[in-house]
Amino acid sequence: MTPIDILTYMGIAMAGCALILFLMVVIQVVRRIMGLLTPAIPSISLPKTEVKKEQVKQIEPKRRTESMSKEASEGITFNDIFMFMIAVPLVLLWVGFAGFVIHTGLNNSAVLENIEAYTTLIAILGGPALLIIKDALDVWKQEQAEKTAFYKVKAQAVIDYNDASQKQAQMIEAKAQEQEHKIESGITLPAKKK
Repeated sequence: MTPIDILTYMGIAMAGCALILFLMVVIQVVRRIMGLLTPAIPSISLPKTEVKKEQVKQIEPKRRTESMSKEASEGITFNDIFMFMIAVPLVLLWVGFAGFVIHTGLNNSAVLENIEAYTTLIAILGGPALLIIKDALDVWKQEQAEKTAFYKVKAQAVIDYNDASQKQAQMIEAKAQEQEHKIESGITLPAKKK
């Protein structure tokens, strides 16, 4: 199998991934449109009947944590799909093809004769792949900066807590010694007037 055949198969695989991504986007758009077009079900009013208090169940209010957990759990976004369907395969294709050309070039002189064509293909794939890698590294740097800032704040809070705890312990010890000194010297506090 020649490098051109392998590149052709990789191109077909990428086209298949792009088709799947396109179909997923179309399905999401159709779902949202159908959700907007579906009319609300009208409520039916039932005749009122007398109900004893024992029969009425107490309705517990919905806890805030339940609604917060639903809001906090995000669904799959378009960016997630884009990263897993396009960006990740593109970077892997670029690295894989570059490694394949290097390996084949060392073992096959025909590849070295057409090295300009291969380097052009690597450059074409490398442009978007490098942008994706750069963005991923920027996101990683931002996460690391946030972690560093968090740990600085946490460390300062621990230092402040230890300092306040030490001051409080010293104050308690000083008050205890002062009280002990007063008891030993026979000093009594004046009685409160009623």
